[in-house]
Amino acid sequence: MTHKSPYTAIYAVVKQIPAGRVCTYGRIAALAGFPSQARMVGYALHALLGHHDVPWWRVINRVGRISNVYAADEQRSRLQAEGVIVNDEYLVDLNRFLWTGDEE
Repeated sequence: MTHKSPYTAIYAVVKQIPAGRVCTYGRIAALAGFPSQARMVGYALHALLGHHDVPWWRVINRVGRISNVYAADEQRSRLQAEGVIVNDEYLVDLNRFLWTGDEE
């Protein structure tokens, strides 16, 4: 039996978020099989080291705000480069840019 770590499952979900869209920590946790574990998603993304293919910048909090205090400007720049509008308060319009994983 193959056992996936929670972080591996979280990274697999984050990799599905299309460019130009965002998803919330809580929704990623639910899609990865860990409902009510939004904080674990934050820990998993914070644990990423070096070069990887996980688009961490597409993950924001439940109200649509960038909450990565260490890389907020980089996250905003990456999102804007993908066409996501981020205002001066680091907010994204979830009605317009939210990916729920239910599409397709």
